[in-house]
Order: sequence, then structure tokens, then C-alpha cells
Amino acid sequence: MKPSGTFRSGPVALHEAALLTDLYELTMAASYFSERMDRRATFSLFVRQLPPTRSFLVSAGLEDALRFLTDVCFTSEAITYLRELERFDSEFLDFLATLRFTGDVRAIAEGTVVFGNEPLLEISGPIIEAQLVETAILNLCHFQTVVASKAARTVIAARGRDVVEFGLRRAPGLDGGMKAARSSILAGARTTSNTLAALTYGLPPSGTMAHSYVTTFPHEIDAFRAYVRAFPETAILLIDTYDTIAAAQKAVTVGKEMEARGERLVGVRLDSGDIVALSKAVRAIFDAAGLSYVQIFVSGGLDELQIEDFLARGAPINAFGVGTRLDVSADAPYLDMAYKLVMYDGRPVLKTSEGKKTWPGEKQVWRVRNADGRFDHDVIGLAAEPAPRQGAQPLLTPVMARGRMLSQPPSLAAIRERCAAQIAALPDPVRRLRGAAPYAVRYSDRLIALQRETEALPH
Repeated sequence: MKPSGTFRSGPVALHEAALLTDLYELTMAASYFSERMDRRATFSLFVRQLPPTRSFLVSAGLEDALRFLTDVCFTSEAITYLRELERFDSEFLDFLATLRFTGDVRAIAEGTVVFGNEPLLEISGPIIEAQLVETAILNLCHFQTVVASKAARTVIAARGRDVVEFGLRRAPGLDGGMKAARSSILAGARTTSNTLAALTYGLPPSGTMAHSYVTTFPHEIDAFRAYVRAFPETAILLIDTYDTIAAAQKAVTVGKEMEARGERLVGVRLDSGDIVALSKAVRAIFDAAGLSYVQIFVSGGLDELQIEDFLARGAPINAFGVGTRLDVSADAPYLDMAYKLVMYDGRPVLKTSEGKKTWPGEKQVWRVRNADGRFDHDVIGLAAEPAPRQGAQPLLTPVMARGRMLSQPPSLAAIRERCAAQIAALPDPVRRLRGAAPYAVRYSDRLIALQRETEALPH
């Protein structure tokens, strides 16, 4: 099928997707074209340094990246627009009109734990093709990796309790809301309040009620009774609109009325106040009434550190709705992610700028485990090197050849399982949310030698 120029990520369609690039990608491409530079290049996508609050990242966004590479092309409308800029000659624009991505991609699977300087993917192909996709690939992988990493920490903090992604209304745009939901589920969130995301990813959406619903009724208990009549099997009552303790007593009354009808109240939600004290008081009220099955769901500007604190203080919470701080990754909203040329025409290349030095050559990341199966350390080496030791796992594998995906991407459920296994295999000191120990990432002797040799060349 001929590419249409439209990139589709789930239900979100981006028209003229080839123009989702910075202008300098096009001007560099035009210069390469005029110089007849068309040899094979390799670019590496990696995070230079982890943010101070991160001890690991979770790789995400690969499926979107591969679909973009599969579909990207310049439509006649895009070419007309570029022609009207009066920056590019007709020969170059005619070339762009027939351009398709024909390169290869090696990548780390989505849901894999990664660390600083480790390539999430490497793209190889004719220099213009590999250069032009830089901006889009960064965009597609960066935000999703940011949110997946935040979500993984949130799931760790919840200690097996359900986490529901709640952040669509404050996510960075509609597409950002969809990607945040997927990335959160990938990293272990049970589901999302985003109904479109739930449809797209085959999940039951989760939700309760808003304070506006409660205040619509003359009396709080009237709102509770109306809601459970409408949703007798799924009702979770929001009890902090006025007086939380008084509302819990009203919820007990409603719960008893439901029992008399052969129904059960699922739970109540706390969204404000002293969550630890209120959750304990509410739990005691329901337990004393014989409604110990009623669950306590908590929301309200949460993050993983608050969740960890609540549970450390004995809060009897069953599930968490985490929204804004998850969807924008409030404590670490961006990564120092880069897409850098590491090889051109068989020649290793690097950047030596202070604080931004890169490693040359096509690479492999090897993961070494302890005898108990936990991760011990990683080794970044050259792609052509043998494994540093028996049993070391290569993380970068071929996923695209000559512009075609080698297989269909795994399901979100499969990626989620991988991520859970990866988190479980982290050393406990690395997995800590506060004061985590750094994970050991080493560099092979051959990679170090190549970097020194390349630096020594005249530039």
C-alpha cells in the first residue's frame, strides 16, 4: 500500500506527517542532496543522563516510531508548501516527492528498563532518510518514555494496589493524553479514565463521579442513592464534597440499602484532606458497619512519593487514581534525549562538545544478571563485538529492514508483562524511590578504544 502522508497513532491521525520536522532537518537534507551525499548513516537515540530523581527509565514509543517510518512520505501538498518557501530547488523537491524510508532499525523492546547512554534504538539508512526523521522519532519516543518511567515508579509505590491513570484533562494535548494512558498502562497501571484510550487498548475504563454531581442534588445522600441506582455493580461514591466523615456514614446507609436489594457498594473515593487520617477513619466506619468489602479509592494530585508515604503510615487504601503529576511527569518532565550520528559511510563519528560528548559506532547493550536472576550491570559495546560474558543478553535487536517492520508489534499486554518482569529484576537499591543507588553501566574496551581513536583524528 502506498503511504498516504498521514501518520496514525491509535485513533489520532496526523496529516502531512513528513513536515513534522524542524526546518534545519530539511536544509541539511537539501545540502546533502546538492553535495550528492547519499551514503549509509547510523543515528543513535539515547538519554545522556538520567534526571536526578530517576534511577532507571522504561523504554516506550517504539511502535509509534516504526509506524511513522513505515508511513512517512511527502505529499503533493507538502511539496507545494515547501516550494512556496522559496528555499529549496526543484530538483531537491522532486527527490522528496518520491522519498520513502528504506533503512534498518535495531531497537530495545518497549517496556525494557534502560539507563544513561544506552541506545533505545539505532536507525541506519541513506543519510537524508535517517536525518529527516530525527525530530519525529525523538518526539514519539521521548514523551512516552518520560511517562512510562514515571508510571513505573508510581506502580512500585502502590505495592500491588491498583493504579488508574486519571490525567487526560491536564495532559499536554489530546495526543499527549492518549500516549500518557498507553505509557501508564504499559508500565503497570491497571487502566485509565480516558474512555477513548480504554477502547483503543482493549481495557474497561475506570471512573467514579465529580463533586459537581454531588452538588447538583439538594442532599448528598440523594446523589449517592441516585448514582447507585444507575450503577449498582460499579458505583464508587465521592465522599469529600462537604464533610467526609458524615458522608462516609451516609455511604454506609446507602450500602446497607444496597445489601437489602442483593447488591454491594464497590467503594468510596477520597480526593482531599488528610488522606491518611481520613482513610483510617472511613475504614473503621465501614468495618464497624459490617461493610468491610467496601474499598477506599484515593485521588487528588498524587504522585509516587505521596503514595509511598500514605502506605508507610498505614493508610488502608485499596487503589489510587493518579492524574496530572503522572501525565506531565511533574518532577522530571523531560529527558536529555538525543539522536546523534555515530557512523557515516563506514566511518565512525562522534561529537566532542563539552558535556555532550558522544560514543562512536553502531552499538549493542548487553545485560548481565546475577545468579538469582536480578540485573547486575550493563555493558555498552560495539554491535560487532561478542558478548562480554556467557549468558549476557543483547538488548538491541533488528525490528525493521529495508523500510519494513520485521514483525507486528507486540500487544500492550505483552509489553506490560515485560515491563513488570524488568522492574522485578532491578536490584532493590536501584528500585528505591528515594535515595536510589545508581545502576552499573560499563563500556567495553573496544568501544573506549574506538572513541579515543576517533577523537584523535583531525577534524
